[in-house]
Amino acid sequence: MRLLAGLAHEECRQRLADRGILLQTGPFIVEVRSDLDGFTGLLQQFYGQFPMVEPPAIADFHVQLLSPPGIRRWWRPQVRFLLDGQSPFQPFQLSHAFPLFEWGLNWSIAMQAQQYLMLHSAAVERAGKVLLLPAWPGCGKSTLCAALVSRGWRLFSDEFGLVRADDGQLVPMPRPIPLKNKSIDVIRDFSPDMEFGPEFHGTRKGTVAHLRTPDASAAQLHIPAPPGWLVFPRYRAGASLRLKPIDKPQAFLKLVNNSFNYQLLGLQGFQTVTRLVRNCECSILSYSDLDEAVDTLTQLADA
Repeated sequence: MRLLAGLAHEECRQRLADRGILLQTGPFIVEVRSDLDGFTGLLQQFYGQFPMVEPPAIADFHVQLLSPPGIRRWWRPQVRFLLDGQSPFQPFQLSHAFPLFEWGLNWSIAMQAQQYLMLHSAAVERAGKVLLLPAWPGCGKSTLCAALVSRGWRLFSDEFGLVRADDGQLVPMPRPIPLKNKSIDVIRDFSPDMEFGPEFHGTRKGTVAHLRTPDASAAQLHIPAPPGWLVFPRYRAGASLRLKPIDKPQAFLKLVNNSFNYQLLGLQGFQTVTRLVRNCECSILSYSDLDEAVDTLTQLADA
């Protein structure tokens, strides 16, 4: 299967503008179209190691990034995100096209991929099992995920834990890891070899920079794995590291509160979360030192 990096830049730009490109991102096929000159290079930088799919494959999501008509094409230029021809968001400034693509795709998955139990969680794999890190913004989830991936864990996802209802396995969806504000410099210092994209200043989430998915994680995007550990992380400045086991009912309630679609799935959601909690070691992690946190979780997996 041909990788996106195999397209010359000009060919990629032309295909995006004309008929679009079908990209395999984990279990989903995304059709991407764009008439933005600067978007092509960023898409190839962050998705170059991902396979392209050719027709008659059917896309799960039809995404477009387009310049708006009229004066906004030239004066304070903007970009629109379209899903299936509809624009669910207000336009962003043109320089934020790539963050808009990533956020828009996350929104599309959260709204439509109801065949999975969707957890708001980072997910990484080691020794054949997945560590889930469910957390809402501000808890250090993305920073901890990036640090683990830089130390050899396989990236499943920074944003979604996708759980299959039939067998309880986690489905990988590796994509760029977005880091925000202070986390950018934290990971630059922690792992200087990780590949960053440009910094986008003044977005709706502050300054954002993306980490490129490791090639090894992208190459295994079709390989699911069972859950092994459920750890609820919490960054606390100056705190001593503490990994505290919690009982299964408490883990169940916390996991439900970190799900995008538990209530929509009804009985199936209840059964899926129940099985997930039963099959995992469940803990709360408080930390301030990233090296300590990574070492502790790696020892937990290797044990």
